[in-house]
Amino acid sequence: MKIIFMGTSEFAVPSLEAIISNGHELLGVVTQPDRPRGRGHKLHPTPIKAYAQTCNLPIMQFNKIKSQEAIKWFQVLQPEIVVVVSYGQIIPAEIINLPMYGCINVHASLLPEYRGAAPIQRAIMDGKTRTGTTIMYMDKGLDTGDIILQTAVDIGTDITHGELESILAKQGADLLIKALPAIKAGNINRVSQDDAQASYASMIKVEDELLNWEQNAWSLHNRIRALSPQPGCYTVYQHEKLKIFKSRVISADGAGTPGLVVSATKTGFMVETGSGIIEILELQKAGRKRMSACDFMNGGNIKPGVLMGCQGE
Repeated sequence: MKIIFMGTSEFAVPSLEAIISNGHELLGVVTQPDRPRGRGHKLHPTPIKAYAQTCNLPIMQFNKIKSQEAIKWFQVLQPEIVVVVSYGQIIPAEIINLPMYGCINVHASLLPEYRGAAPIQRAIMDGKTRTGTTIMYMDKGLDTGDIILQTAVDIGTDITHGELESILAKQGADLLIKALPAIKAGNINRVSQDDAQASYASMIKVEDELLNWEQNAWSLHNRIRALSPQPGCYTVYQHEKLKIFKSRVISADGAGTPGLVVSATKTGFMVETGSGIIEILELQKAGRKRMSACDFMNGGNIKPGVLMGCQGE
Protein backbone atom coordinates (compact mmCIF):
# COMPACT_ATOMS: atom_id res chain seq x y z
CA MET A 1 0.00 0.00 0.00
CA LYS A 2 1.06 3.60 -0.60
CA ILE A 3 1.46 4.99 2.91
CA ILE A 4 2.21 8.31 4.57
CA PHE A 5 3.43 7.68 8.10
CA MET A 6 2.93 10.25 10.86
CA GLY A 7 4.75 9.79 14.16
CA THR A 8 7.06 11.48 16.62
CA SER A 9 7.98 9.57 19.78
CA GLU A 10 9.98 6.40 20.43
CA PHE A 11 6.67 4.52 20.68
CA ALA A 12 6.14 5.05 16.94
CA VAL A 13 9.49 3.63 15.75
CA PRO A 14 8.56 -0.11 15.77
CA SER A 15 5.48 0.64 13.63
CA LEU A 16 7.58 2.50 11.06
CA GLU A 17 10.14 -0.32 11.09
CA ALA A 18 7.37 -2.87 10.49
CA ILE A 19 5.93 -0.94 7.54
CA ILE A 20 9.35 -0.79 5.91
CA SER A 21 10.23 -4.45 6.54
CA ASN A 22 6.89 -5.63 5.14
CA GLY A 23 7.41 -4.00 1.76
CA HIS A 24 4.85 -1.21 1.81
CA GLU A 25 5.54 1.89 -0.26
CA LEU A 26 6.32 4.84 2.00
CA LEU A 27 5.52 8.11 0.25
CA GLY A 28 6.82 10.13 3.17
CA VAL A 29 7.26 10.43 6.92
CA VAL A 30 5.71 13.35 8.81
CA THR A 31 7.03 14.20 12.26
CA GLN A 32 7.11 17.13 14.66
CA PRO A 33 9.72 19.89 14.27
CA ASP A 34 13.08 19.52 16.00
CA ARG A 35 12.96 20.75 19.60
CA PRO A 36 15.67 22.21 21.90
CA ARG A 37 16.81 19.87 24.68
CA GLY A 38 19.51 19.66 27.33
CA ARG A 39 21.60 22.34 28.98
CA GLY A 40 22.75 23.83 25.68
CA HIS A 41 19.19 23.91 24.30
CA LYS A 42 20.44 22.49 21.03
CA LEU A 43 17.86 21.32 18.49
CA HIS A 44 17.33 17.56 18.47
CA PRO A 45 15.40 15.49 15.94
CA THR A 46 12.43 13.40 17.03
CA PRO A 47 13.04 9.64 17.40
CA ILE A 48 11.04 9.09 14.20
CA LYS A 49 13.10 11.61 12.24
CA ALA A 50 16.34 10.07 13.51
CA TYR A 51 15.20 6.61 12.41
CA ALA A 52 13.80 7.80 9.05
CA GLN A 53 17.10 9.49 8.26
CA THR A 54 18.96 6.18 8.65
CA CYS A 55 16.57 4.71 6.07
CA ASN A 56 16.88 7.66 3.67
CA LEU A 57 13.14 8.28 3.79
CA PRO A 58 11.56 11.59 2.71
CA ILE A 59 10.74 13.59 5.86
CA MET A 60 8.38 16.50 6.37
CA GLN A 61 8.08 18.60 9.55
CA PHE A 62 5.12 20.96 9.62
CA ASN A 63 4.77 23.48 12.43
CA LYS A 64 0.99 23.11 12.06
CA ILE A 65 -0.50 20.04 10.41
CA LYS A 66 -3.71 22.02 9.83
CA SER A 67 -1.88 24.51 7.60
CA GLN A 68 -2.71 24.75 3.91
CA GLU A 69 0.90 23.85 3.14
CA ALA A 70 0.54 20.52 4.95
CA ILE A 71 -2.86 19.71 3.47
CA LYS A 72 -1.62 20.53 -0.04
CA TRP A 73 1.38 18.21 0.44
CA PHE A 74 -0.92 15.30 1.30
CA GLN A 75 -3.21 16.07 -1.64
CA VAL A 76 -0.32 16.04 -4.09
CA LEU A 77 1.03 12.69 -2.85
CA GLN A 78 -2.40 10.98 -2.75
CA PRO A 79 -1.67 8.22 -0.21
CA GLU A 80 -3.86 5.13 -0.16
CA ILE A 81 -3.74 5.20 3.65
CA VAL A 82 -2.28 7.40 6.38
CA VAL A 83 -0.87 5.70 9.48
CA VAL A 84 -0.64 7.83 12.64
CA VAL A 85 1.33 6.68 15.70
CA SER A 86 1.99 9.08 18.59
CA TYR A 87 2.22 12.12 16.32
CA GLY A 88 1.24 14.87 18.76
CA GLN A 89 -1.09 17.16 16.81
CA ILE A 90 -4.80 16.96 15.96
CA ILE A 91 -5.16 15.75 12.36
CA PRO A 92 -7.56 17.90 10.28
CA ALA A 93 -10.54 16.43 8.43
CA GLU A 94 -8.97 17.34 5.07
CA ILE A 95 -6.24 14.78 5.75
CA ILE A 96 -8.38 12.19 7.55
CA ASN A 97 -10.87 12.02 4.67
CA LEU A 98 -8.32 12.09 1.84
CA PRO A 99 -6.93 8.52 1.58
CA MET A 100 -8.83 5.74 -0.21
CA TYR A 101 -8.52 3.43 2.81
CA GLY A 102 -8.79 6.11 5.45
CA CYS A 103 -6.54 7.35 8.21
CA ILE A 104 -5.71 4.85 10.99
CA ASN A 105 -4.10 5.20 14.39
CA VAL A 106 -2.11 2.94 16.72
CA HIS A 107 -3.20 3.82 20.27
CA ALA A 108 -1.69 2.46 23.50
CA SER A 109 -4.88 1.48 25.35
CA LEU A 110 -7.92 -0.73 25.07
CA LEU A 111 -10.23 1.94 23.69
CA PRO A 112 -12.58 3.43 24.71
CA GLU A 113 -10.49 3.39 27.91
CA TYR A 114 -7.82 6.07 28.18
CA ARG A 115 -8.45 8.21 25.15
CA GLY A 116 -5.96 11.06 25.00
CA ALA A 117 -2.30 11.95 25.34
CA ALA A 118 -0.96 9.76 28.18
CA PRO A 119 -2.75 6.38 28.16
CA ILE A 120 0.17 4.30 29.43
CA GLN A 121 1.11 6.63 32.29
CA ARG A 122 -2.49 7.09 33.44
CA ALA A 123 -3.26 3.36 33.36
CA ILE A 124 -0.24 2.61 35.57
CA MET A 125 -0.98 5.56 37.84
CA ASP A 126 -4.53 4.29 38.32
CA GLY A 127 -3.25 0.85 39.32
CA LYS A 128 -4.78 -0.92 36.33
CA THR A 129 -3.82 -4.58 35.87
CA ARG A 130 -4.58 -4.76 32.12
CA THR A 131 -4.14 -2.57 29.07
CA GLY A 132 -3.30 -3.14 25.42
CA THR A 133 -3.13 -1.58 21.98
CA THR A 134 -5.83 -0.60 19.54
CA ILE A 135 -5.79 -0.01 15.79
CA MET A 136 -8.64 2.36 14.95
CA TYR A 137 -9.99 4.46 12.12
CA MET A 138 -9.54 8.14 12.84
CA ASP A 139 -12.44 10.58 12.83
CA LYS A 140 -12.98 14.15 13.99
CA GLY A 141 -13.11 13.14 17.68
CA LEU A 142 -10.24 12.45 20.07
CA ASP A 143 -9.55 8.70 19.75
CA THR A 144 -13.26 8.05 19.11
CA GLY A 145 -13.09 6.22 15.78
CA ASP A 146 -14.18 2.66 14.99
CA ILE A 147 -11.94 -0.11 16.32
CA ILE A 148 -10.18 -2.35 13.78
CA LEU A 149 -8.08 -4.62 16.02
CA GLN A 150 -7.22 -4.85 19.72
CA THR A 151 -4.86 -6.94 21.83
CA ALA A 152 -4.63 -6.93 25.62
CA VAL A 153 -1.61 -7.31 27.90
CA ASP A 154 -1.27 -7.62 31.68
CA ILE A 155 0.35 -4.79 33.65
CA GLY A 156 2.77 -6.17 36.23
CA THR A 157 2.74 -4.54 39.66
CA ASP A 158 6.32 -3.29 39.30
CA ILE A 159 6.54 -2.54 35.58
CA THR A 160 7.49 1.05 34.68
CA HIS A 161 6.09 3.28 31.97
CA GLY A 162 9.25 2.83 29.90
CA GLU A 163 9.08 -0.95 30.10
CA LEU A 164 5.37 -1.13 29.31
CA GLU A 165 5.71 1.37 26.47
CA SER A 166 8.29 -0.89 24.78
CA ILE A 167 5.94 -3.88 25.04
CA LEU A 168 2.97 -1.96 23.67
CA ALA A 169 5.01 -0.38 20.86
CA LYS A 170 5.99 -3.83 19.58
CA GLN A 171 2.47 -5.11 20.07
CA GLY A 172 1.08 -2.13 18.16
CA ALA A 173 3.48 -2.70 15.27
CA ASP A 174 2.44 -6.36 15.02
CA LEU A 175 -1.24 -5.40 15.01
CA LEU A 176 -0.64 -2.73 12.38
CA ILE A 177 0.94 -5.22 9.99
CA LYS A 178 -2.07 -7.51 10.44
CA ALA A 179 -4.49 -4.66 9.88
CA LEU A 180 -3.06 -3.18 6.68
CA PRO A 181 -3.71 -6.13 4.30
CA ALA A 182 -7.08 -6.77 5.92
CA ILE A 183 -8.09 -3.15 5.34
CA LYS A 184 -7.03 -3.33 1.70
CA ALA A 185 -8.94 -6.60 1.21
CA GLY A 186 -12.04 -5.24 2.92
CA ASN A 187 -11.90 -7.92 5.64
CA ILE A 188 -12.40 -5.57 8.57
CA ASN A 189 -15.24 -5.76 11.06
CA ARG A 190 -15.46 -2.17 12.28
CA VAL A 191 -16.56 -1.91 15.92
CA SER A 192 -18.03 1.34 17.20
CA GLN A 193 -16.73 2.55 20.57
CA ASP A 194 -19.09 2.73 23.51
CA ASP A 195 -18.78 6.32 24.68
CA ALA A 196 -20.41 5.40 28.01
CA GLN A 197 -17.33 3.29 28.82
CA ALA A 198 -14.82 5.96 27.78
CA SER A 199 -12.16 7.49 30.02
CA TYR A 200 -9.65 10.24 29.33
CA ALA A 201 -5.86 10.11 29.78
CA SER A 202 -4.86 13.74 30.21
CA MET A 203 -1.36 14.97 29.45
CA ILE A 204 1.17 14.62 32.28
CA LYS A 205 1.69 17.95 34.06
CA VAL A 206 4.36 19.20 36.45
CA GLU A 207 2.02 18.83 39.41
CA ASP A 208 1.66 15.11 38.65
CA GLU A 209 5.35 14.63 39.46
CA LEU A 210 5.20 15.66 43.13
CA LEU A 211 4.85 12.82 45.62
CA ASN A 212 2.35 13.30 48.44
CA TRP A 213 3.45 10.96 51.22
CA GLU A 214 -0.01 11.14 52.81
CA GLN A 215 -1.28 8.93 49.98
CA ASN A 216 -1.17 5.16 50.48
CA ALA A 217 1.82 3.03 49.52
CA TRP A 218 0.27 1.63 46.33
CA SER A 219 -0.75 5.05 45.04
CA LEU A 220 2.78 6.36 45.52
CA HIS A 221 4.39 3.29 43.98
CA ASN A 222 2.08 3.47 40.96
CA ARG A 223 2.87 7.15 40.44
CA ILE A 224 6.61 6.52 40.62
CA ARG A 225 6.58 3.75 38.04
CA ALA A 226 4.09 5.61 35.81
CA LEU A 227 6.56 8.48 35.44
CA SER A 228 9.74 6.40 35.14
CA PRO A 229 12.10 6.91 33.37
CA GLN A 230 10.71 10.30 32.27
CA PRO A 231 9.97 12.81 33.69
CA GLY A 232 10.35 11.12 37.09
CA CYS A 233 8.53 11.81 40.35
CA TYR A 234 10.11 13.94 43.04
CA THR A 235 9.96 14.75 46.72
CA VAL A 236 11.49 17.63 48.66
CA TYR A 237 14.39 16.85 50.98
CA GLN A 238 16.57 19.50 52.63
CA HIS A 239 14.87 22.11 50.42
CA GLU A 240 16.00 20.34 47.23
CA LYS A 241 14.23 18.16 44.72
CA LEU A 242 15.00 14.47 45.02
CA LYS A 243 13.78 12.51 42.01
CA ILE A 244 12.62 8.94 42.58
CA PHE A 245 12.51 6.41 39.75
CA LYS A 246 12.05 2.99 41.31
CA SER A 247 10.25 1.62 44.36
CA ARG A 248 8.30 -1.30 45.73
CA VAL A 249 5.51 -1.74 48.22
CA ILE A 250 6.58 -3.39 51.48
CA SER A 251 3.20 -3.22 53.21
CA ALA A 252 -0.12 -1.72 52.22
CA ASP A 253 -1.57 -1.29 55.70
CA GLY A 254 -0.70 0.52 58.89
CA ALA A 255 -0.72 4.20 59.76
CA GLY A 256 2.56 5.95 60.42
CA THR A 257 4.17 9.33 59.87
CA PRO A 258 3.86 10.13 56.15
CA GLY A 259 7.30 10.73 54.62
CA LEU A 260 9.29 9.38 57.58
CA VAL A 261 12.38 7.36 56.62
CA VAL A 262 12.19 4.43 59.04
CA SER A 263 15.07 2.15 58.09
CA ALA A 264 17.84 1.33 55.65
CA THR A 265 17.82 -1.91 53.64
CA LYS A 266 20.30 -3.77 51.47
CA THR A 267 18.68 -2.22 48.40
CA GLY A 268 17.49 1.20 49.59
CA PHE A 269 15.42 2.69 52.39
CA MET A 270 11.86 2.46 53.68
CA VAL A 271 9.44 5.35 54.00
CA GLU A 272 6.12 5.47 55.84
CA THR A 273 3.08 6.66 53.90
CA GLY A 274 -0.50 7.54 54.69
CA SER A 275 -1.16 3.79 54.72
CA GLY A 276 1.67 1.28 54.42
CA ILE A 277 5.40 1.39 53.78
CA ILE A 278 7.24 1.87 50.48
CA GLU A 279 10.88 1.03 49.74
CA ILE A 280 12.80 3.52 47.57
CA LEU A 281 15.22 1.73 45.23
CA GLU A 282 16.53 4.28 42.72
CA LEU A 283 16.78 8.06 42.82
CA GLN A 284 18.60 11.17 41.66
CA LYS A 285 19.75 14.26 43.50
CA ALA A 286 19.72 17.59 41.65
CA GLY A 287 22.80 17.91 39.45
CA ARG A 288 23.83 14.28 40.01
CA LYS A 289 23.44 11.03 38.11
CA ARG A 290 20.78 8.47 38.91
CA MET A 291 21.91 6.00 41.55
CA SER A 292 20.68 3.18 43.71
CA ALA A 293 19.01 4.31 46.91
CA CYS A 294 21.41 2.04 48.78
CA ASP A 295 24.44 4.00 47.47
CA PHE A 296 22.62 7.21 48.33
CA MET A 297 22.19 6.03 51.92
CA ASN A 298 25.79 4.79 52.18
CA GLY A 299 27.00 8.22 51.11
CA GLY A 300 25.41 9.72 54.17
CA ASN A 301 22.90 11.69 52.13
CA ILE A 302 19.93 10.52 54.18
CA LYS A 303 19.41 8.66 57.45
CA PRO A 304 16.52 6.97 59.27
CA GLY A 305 14.45 9.43 61.24
CA VAL A 306 14.39 12.23 58.65
CA LEU A 307 11.17 13.40 57.05
CA MET A 308 10.71 13.58 53.28
CA GLY A 309 8.73 16.48 51.83
CA CYS A 310 5.01 16.22 51.27
CA GLN A 311 2.30 18.00 49.31
CA GLY A 312 2.44 21.73 49.77
CA GLU A 313 6.06 21.94 50.96
